[in-house]
Amino acid sequence: MEKPREFEKPMGFRDLPPKLAARKRRFEERVHARFSAWGYEEVCTPTLEFFETVGRASAISESRMFKCLDREGHALVLCPDQTAPIARMAASLLKDEPLPLRLCYHARVFRAQEVEAGRQAEWFQSGVELVGLEGPAADAEVMALALDCMRACEVEDFQLAFGHTALLDGFLRERISDESVLEQLKEKLGERDLVGFQEIVNNSPLPQQAKQEVLFLLHVDKGSEGMKELAKRTRSETVLQAVAYLEACRACLEAYGFGEYLVFDPCLVGNLGYYSGVYFEGMGSGQAFPLFSGGRYDRLYERFSKPMPATGFAITLDRLMASGKLEVPETRCVGVLYPPAAMRPAMALAEKLRNEGNRVIAEVWRSERDEARMRRKAKQVLLLDEKGGVRRVDDCSA
Repeated sequence: MEKPREFEKPMGFRDLPPKLAARKRRFEERVHARFSAWGYEEVCTPTLEFFETVGRASAISESRMFKCLDREGHALVLCPDQTAPIARMAASLLKDEPLPLRLCYHARVFRAQEVEAGRQAEWFQSGVELVGLEGPAADAEVMALALDCMRACEVEDFQLAFGHTALLDGFLRERISDESVLEQLKEKLGERDLVGFQEIVNNSPLPQQAKQEVLFLLHVDKGSEGMKELAKRTRSETVLQAVAYLEACRACLEAYGFGEYLVFDPCLVGNLGYYSGVYFEGMGSGQAFPLFSGGRYDRLYERFSKPMPATGFAITLDRLMASGKLEVPETRCVGVLYPPAAMRPAMALAEKLRNEGNRVIAEVWRSERDEARMRRKAKQVLLLDEKGGVRRVDDCSA
């Protein structure tokens, strides 16, 4: 007999009880304060979008999208990310606004997961999109803002790893002509399967020198010396330009005061069919997955018939909440119990207490059970008499 589902949730979805919801709100507010301080304006897009427009433009694979049909038979998707919907908005509603656009958001995203993975299918994202501005200074701006958010949320021991899609692709193509091998190697890097990457290289028919140079990517110095060393090992103009671009980004981030958090990683992949330049990820101590990720995606706006450069990032709020030490300030809760005849003065007292910054619960008093229930909810309970005067104050904070 099938188990009743009345109290179950779909796999990968979850509830947020009051304390967790308050913590989420606290982190969101702190992040939004940094977004606003850097000049970014909030936008909101629909939860459902047309698959043909937003779904096909997304960096998320179709196999991971939740799809449904509207009454006219059009395919819809629950938004798997926010970048594509905001690109649609920027290319339509905001098409006459002066560039660059600095936009931010706080939203749910939905991605189907394998049953065995045991991961969430719905989570909260906060992010920014810097639209219509190109160059290292623009990429450095969004990276610096992401780091500023980590600092504001009191994340300890965080760092930003950054690379460039053209650097990785160009360096590999100098040594590997077989497209299938190239794709396998990029796939292994995307999965962070470094053992699998080494096996493919070692089992390939590449000359020994080429194998050593490809494997060097896994051991490159994480600072500026690593970029210089890669530049010495290449004749590709594409790779040299990418290295110069990253060095310019690093210089900008050092000017912001974030140089200590930077880690150069030429093996960062992201989605190579989506990102067109810098790609970066932010990691916190003890986290297996990035707290935030982003990069440049200049080709996206071509899909909306308005080609222009863009860069941005998204914070996974669930992971940020797990890493950040930001505390949720407790608002003092006051209970007001009153007899029915004293409703008017009770409401006036409750309003006065609320205006003083308290959280106030006002209820009719009928028996001692009402008092007992209120003491479980409030730090202080005020009991009123028939005329609305306070006849007793109970301190429940002990």
